[in-house]
Amino acid sequence: MALSKIIGWLTFLAGIVIIGSTIYLTYNIFIGEAATPQIFEFEPNTQEPTQGEVSGIEAELGRMLSEQLTNLIPLDSVTKFANLATWTVGAWILIFGGSKVSELGIKLISVPTNKEPS
Repeated sequence: MALSKIIGWLTFLAGIVIIGSTIYLTYNIFIGEAATPQIFEFEPNTQEPTQGEVSGIEAELGRMLSEQLTNLIPLDSVTKFANLATWTVGAWILIFGGSKVSELGIKLISVPTNKEPS
């Protein structure tokens, strides 16, 4: 039974380390000391329409609309938001997993010791 208690404490501490390190990394990301993991990377579309696709007025209207949307919502902010959202979901999964690992450790620690009757 001493072995199960040792394994229980190690499992409990492993879960706490997972939770603590995730919170620490998330804190550093949101205060700007660490960079967000770059999962998404968007590049601007630089293709010009061919002459046969659209007329001059339609091409000019499309260019103006694209320019106004770029000024309204910069592509860099969309990339940052997507990366932060992905990190938040990943951190939530890690914290949930760490709590389950700690819960397993607590169950192993609290197993009653069975003494054989003499």
